Amino acid sequence: MPEYRALREQKGGFLAMAYDSEAACEITLQPIDRFGFDGAILFSDILIVPHALGQHLEFLAGEGPKLSPALADASLETLAADRTRYEPIYETVRLCRQRLPKGVTMLGFAGSPWTVATYMVAGEGSRDQHAARAMAYGDPGKLDAILDAIVGETIDYLSGQIAAGAEAVQLFDSWSGSLAPDEFERLVIGPNARIVAALRERHPDTPVIGFPKGAGEKLPAYARETGVQAVGVDETIDPEWVARELPAGMPVQGNFDPLLLLAGSDRLEARAQLILEAFADRPHVFNLGHGIDRRTPIAHVERLLATVRAFEG
Repeated sequence: MPEYRALREQKGGFLAMAYDSEAACEITLQPIDRFGFDGAILFSDILIVPHALGQHLEFLAGEGPKLSPALADASLETLAADRTRYEPIYETVRLCRQRLPKGVTMLGFAGSPWTVATYMVAGEGSRDQHAARAMAYGDPGKLDAILDAIVGETIDYLSGQIAAGAEAVQLFDSWSGSLAPDEFERLVIGPNARIVAALRERHPDTPVIGFPKGAGEKLPAYARETGVQAVGVDETIDPEWVARELPAGMPVQGNFDPLLLLAGSDRLEARAQLILEAFADRPHVFNLGHGIDRRTPIAHVERLLATVRAFEG
């Protein structure tokens, strides 16, 4: 959106904006002002947790996030945690709750332990999460310690967002699809189940949405065993299969392909209609199957919204 680009030009880099509560709140509200969405998603990043745990975090132009020291070559015990880094995020949530229109939901989020661990171990993103997957087999005790630290931090971090006013929170597992089934059970389902159980004890009325991108046929087990109240589904999964295989009545979110939204072909409306019809018999938060491409024309978003709002399933 041009208003986002203008603010970024004024404020500087991504991380600086995430820690500037006024700017982050403004960015969070920009899609609400322009499109009238039903929910606002906190402007932040999943790497706030490793930053608070003591890794140095920077976003390099054209390269993405960098964390140092990479835990493939360093010990978790060498990091000096700084949990004050969560405070600007909580303040963003508070500001947004104060300024959101009545009836618009405030959504918080964090990265799931496996996905966050892949960045902490490698020090950056990767195509196949090689470093963390190798550690899972070669030094499982070290990876388990990293996951345990992330689990504990994430419970407190999301609890803080809820206390600040988030009405639901989501766990993003962007790299869960890289794991074999037994590793998925151990590294994705297990840690997420611990987070959900702790949050339900602290905040029993706050829904937790789980999004294991790339889970495929492992999605029903994730839905049953983690305890999440809703699941996000990516664009690679047949929505009719999801509707058939997930527990009855479980809310779903997502499934529309971000690249179809980018292309804006004549298939856009038909695909949206197919998804809406597939999930018509259960609660459904219409959303993309992953993040929106920054090159997406605003007119394509408006077309999609018109189709969704006209649906009478």
